[in-house]
Amino acid sequence: MANLIYPYIGWKEQCNNVPIVFPPQQQNRHPGFEYLMNPRPISENPDYVGSGKLKDKVAIVTGGDSGIGRAVAIAFAKEGADLVIVYLDEHQDAAETKQIINNLGRRCLLLSLDLRKEKNCYSVVEATIKTYGRLDILVNNHGVQFHQKSILDITREQLMNTFQTNIISFFDMTKAALPHLCAGSAIINTTSDTAFSGMANMIDYTATKGAIVSFTRSLSLSLADKGIRVNAVAPGPTWTPLIPSAFTAEEVTTFGTEVPLKRPGQPFELAPAYVQLASKDGSYMSGQIIFANGGSIVN
Repeated sequence: MANLIYPYIGWKEQCNNVPIVFPPQQQNRHPGFEYLMNPRPISENPDYVGSGKLKDKVAIVTGGDSGIGRAVAIAFAKEGADLVIVYLDEHQDAAETKQIINNLGRRCLLLSLDLRKEKNCYSVVEATIKTYGRLDILVNNHGVQFHQKSILDITREQLMNTFQTNIISFFDMTKAALPHLCAGSAIINTTSDTAFSGMANMIDYTATKGAIVSFTRSLSLSLADKGIRVNAVAPGPTWTPLIPSAFTAEEVTTFGTEVPLKRPGQPFELAPAYVQLASKDGSYMSGQIIFANGGSIVN
């Protein structure tokens, strides 16, 4: 798998404060396929050695077939967790992720389901309990984004799709999981720094990401007395399949170079934030947002 995950410049060199220029590319499909991206995102830090922070825990990671979700799943596996990866229909990407997790000595259940349908969210949790007998961590990570020049270009169909995917399904997944979570469990939501800064050509997307922030904070208050922590990670520009599926080929070539660190993030760079929030390292954190955004200052 190494040739698939590290096909180009080494990850240490990626961390220099220099722009990374990508070849022009575009995928006419949402949310996109990782195996078609050039270069491939870096999902794993080879120097990351787990220390049992999630030993024998069970985690659901939605959108875990690729991008940030894949990186989180790999890091969780290195920390000793078994995984449930939920994805739409990106079967090749999902199979690669499962192979990596299995190679790390952990189990991985793949579920291809459309989480816009409430019943599928309950099916995910039912399959998790049937397979592993427990659930400790829920990572609501899946999402879509569509670029439109004006709010006038956002159709009702797109608006409903974005909200059903990016926030309503988070409610449904949480409701399905909650009866199986106990004190010490963790819910982690993926939002975006655009929830705070806004983005002119992704109005519906940023609205859902703002909703995730409020959802996280309110849910954390609701579940505090149960000992269940709820937090979120707010990525900045990150090289994932969402990018070639949402940006024009020309926009891809300069993607992420506007942040202070002058480059987009790689998925593996975000994964440790999720490990912290899922483990005892984050035992005094709830209702919080961790920013991993290349140095941009947001309020």
